[in-house]
Amino acid sequence: MDYLWAFLVGGAICVVGQLLIDIFKLTPAHITTSFVVLGALLDAFGIYDNLIKFAGAGATVPITSFGHNLLHGAMASAEDHGFIGIAMGIFELTSAGISSAILFGFLVALIFKPKG
Repeated sequence: MDYLWAFLVGGAICVVGQLLIDIFKLTPAHITTSFVVLGALLDAFGIYDNLIKFAGAGATVPITSFGHNLLHGAMASAEDHGFIGIAMGIFELTSAGISSAILFGFLVALIFKPKG
C-alpha cells in the first residue's frame, strides 16, 4: 500500500506540473521555482512533514522536497546558531543534491559539446 500512495502522490505532483505547462504555458523554470517555494510554504505550515509520512518517496523525490529541505534545514540550524545558522542550514541538508548537480553537469559537459 505504501508503494501505491507514493506513486499516486508523486504522480499527482507531476500532473500538476504538466497541467501548468499545458494550460498556463509556464516554462519549466517557472514551475520548478514555484514547486520549490510551494515545498517551503508547506513546510512552514507543518504540512509537508505529514505528507512525507503518508507518501514516503512520493513526497521526498519531487522538487517540492528540495524547498522543504531548504526551509527545514534553515529553521533547525537557526535555532542552534542564530541568524548565521539560516545560511548554514540551507546548505546542510541540500549539499549532496547541489554537489551532485554540479559534478554530473561538469561530467556531461566533458563528454558532450555544450552550446553556449
